[in-house]
Amino acid sequence: RRPGGSPATGHLNGMGVVILAAGNPSRGDDALGPLLLAELAALAPDGVTLVEDFQFQIEHALDLVGQDIALFIDAAASGEAPFCFAEIQPARSRAPSSHALSPDAVLQVYAETLGVPPPAFVLAVRGASFALGAPLSSVAQAHLEAARPLLAACLAHPDVDAWRRLVHPRPSAAD
Repeated sequence: RRPGGSPATGHLNGMGVVILAAGNPSRGDDALGPLLLAELAALAPDGVTLVEDFQFQIEHALDLVGQDIALFIDAAASGEAPFCFAEIQPARSRAPSSHALSPDAVLQVYAETLGVPPPAFVLAVRGASFALGAPLSSVAQAHLEAARPLLAACLAHPDVDAWRRLVHPRPSAAD
């Protein structure tokens, strides 16, 4: 669903692309996901499905149906700064955040109910302040700006192999 609207579906360069963003605009840097999705709503070409919610829920597994690639966007209270972009797999887990399900848990729901999920990635943009009623912090604003070129590259090349080349930070040889 485009923010505040109905699902916007289709294909981009022959690929079904869905981008799901979670966050609460009333909780400071938790607004990073919705802010990035709002920018994408204005810039993304037709054919990209955009979904916004306060939390990732089991129902979001249904937004993956018929898609070739998925991207989950969320603010991160810890981890790599300015952001981490990684491929994810189905897993029974909970994110270290206030969201009901982590993106990999949404993939697990899909796997248990619908079969093999599409390849999926997560963009976790580091935030600094998640207080109720707080504005976006200057740190989060800088991290949002750092993530924009990555999102532009994802939209320009909606291909699993291209997105794998964008993984940041790169895993070490020991991983």
